[in-house]
Amino acid sequence: MGRHVDNQAFKPVDRQRYRNKMQRGLDALARMLAEGNFSFPHQQMGLEMELCLVDEQMEPSMSNAVVLEKISEPLFTTELGQQNIELNVEPQVLAGDSALELESRLRAALVRADGGAHDAGAKIVMIGTLPTLRSAHFDPNWLSRNPRYSLLNEQIFLARGEEMLLDMEGVPLDDAQPEKLRSYADSILPESACTSVQLHLQVAPEDFAAHWNAAQCLAGVQVAIGANSPFLLGKALWHETRIPLFLQATDTRPVELKNQGVRPRVWFGERWITSIFDLFEENVRYFPALLPEPEEEDPLAALDSGRAPTLAELRLHNGTIWRWNRPVYDLVDGVPHLRVENRVLPSGPSVVDIVANAAFFYGVQRALTEQDRPLWTQMSFAAAEENFYAGARHGFDAHLYWPSVGWVSPDELVLRRLLPMAHDGLQACGVSDAARERYLGVIEKRCMAKRNGATWQRETVALLEDRGADRRGALAGMLRRYIDLADNGDPVHTWPVG
Repeated sequence: MGRHVDNQAFKPVDRQRYRNKMQRGLDALARMLAEGNFSFPHQQMGLEMELCLVDEQMEPSMSNAVVLEKISEPLFTTELGQQNIELNVEPQVLAGDSALELESRLRAALVRADGGAHDAGAKIVMIGTLPTLRSAHFDPNWLSRNPRYSLLNEQIFLARGEEMLLDMEGVPLDDAQPEKLRSYADSILPESACTSVQLHLQVAPEDFAAHWNAAQCLAGVQVAIGANSPFLLGKALWHETRIPLFLQATDTRPVELKNQGVRPRVWFGERWITSIFDLFEENVRYFPALLPEPEEEDPLAALDSGRAPTLAELRLHNGTIWRWNRPVYDLVDGVPHLRVENRVLPSGPSVVDIVANAAFFYGVQRALTEQDRPLWTQMSFAAAEENFYAGARHGFDAHLYWPSVGWVSPDELVLRRLLPMAHDGLQACGVSDAARERYLGVIEKRCMAKRNGATWQRETVALLEDRGADRRGALAGMLRRYIDLADNGDPVHTWPVG
């Protein structure tokens, strides 16, 4: 989705040409997979993190253009809403002390960026959903000043034909009644409330299916132990409210198409795969193009000439289908490679929590791909999807299904079964003992305490309300304390409440 899109008025012939170009791209991809035309010198990881901006009153600060000008670093870029920026970390090898180096690089980059934000009267926050957002912040005027965002907004609403409806029921806070949200929006800006961490892992083509299937198996556990998005528009909702919010904020389907079973563009999927080709082929078969602007390159002709094609149409289309584990085809210096992009996790709470979440994911994912009997042959895809939504809704209080274990809480599953696998997987990846012990130790202690960002936020808001604050004041007070603790750098399981 990062590619600049110029066309402002798509015609029927554009969509037909684009569909034809995507089909030629699929044919080219199939040839490349068959011929082994991909680079894989060593396993690399990458990370993207979306961030929020707030002012002194803890309200959203619609200042990303000014903040980015003050930061003046190519690692930082715009995101959908003017209260968002994004940090892109350069790819690095997974082995050795890379995780420790990643933590150090993230801390340094965020300190520098926060200095620039301070000069613009703002403060950077790593959090899954900004709790002080209000409906007024979803006005289309607050879209970032980039043509692709306004064009995407326009195309989604043209496809939908009516306002967006945000409709969800929360998990009771402090033994109260469940809170309900029902709110309409006339832009896709509710999506800007979803600030996430995206983990990338470069894989060999023959290993892609196993890594993607393993990531799907892990999604429910990841979101349960890493939840950090419990509040939206003043309501206590899911522990990881990003999950239903992202689905609803980009939904091109009116009610009638939902009733027909038309697939949403934010999608968990519906089956285990045998190749990355399965996912790109599903994209073309099921989803109309939102931004049908074809490029001149013929991908098959590029292959015939001995050059790797850009597959521009397939890649742009893939960027408008928000799978929670997304396939990525990319080129570096004209050489193609494949990645799994894991999009499950929220931003924050602290840098060490973020790196710990990444280490846990990469370790267990690797271990699952090397099992003699793959987990996904013992588990229905529907069970993996059910785990995902249960983990997002209930966090540590979820009940997840796991083969040979049955129904189990996330903390018990991690402590008894998945942490040893994560250690084995990271060792197999060549990760140093120091990095492995540091970050998996954070996950172990988080699970023992049963405290992630969501539980800390919920407990803190409940306490502030018990002391007499109204909801708006409690959210602002919680967020101020959250920022101070995150800046201190300690993992969230150590954060005090009160």
